[in-house]
Amino acid sequence: MTLGLYLLAALAEIAGCFAVWSWWRGAPALWLLPGAVLLAVFAGALALTPPSHAGRSFAAYAGVYLLASLAWLWLVEGARPDRWDLLGGALALAGTAVILYVPRG
Repeated sequence: MTLGLYLLAALAEIAGCFAVWSWWRGAPALWLLPGAVLLAVFAGALALTPPSHAGRSFAAYAGVYLLASLAWLWLVEGARPDRWDLLGGALALAGTAVILYVPRG
């Protein structure tokens, strides 16, 4: 469930920010409507994640967001991530796993 919430948050954040980014670069103002809805979905999904502290949840989310951004780069924008992008993504995801899954006293 946690990974699903983080993936939903990442997709909603990236798509919402992309809508605003597109409007800023000349797309019709109607792009702002789905952008606002998607950014609200992002905030709601992230609020449902299980860590007891917002900062820990946001930090863990960062690795998932980074990998989702690389997937967006490739699938939506048509630019294939290089090996350094993938290494950075793997390191970020390892950090996410540490933040979420190490036992705490």
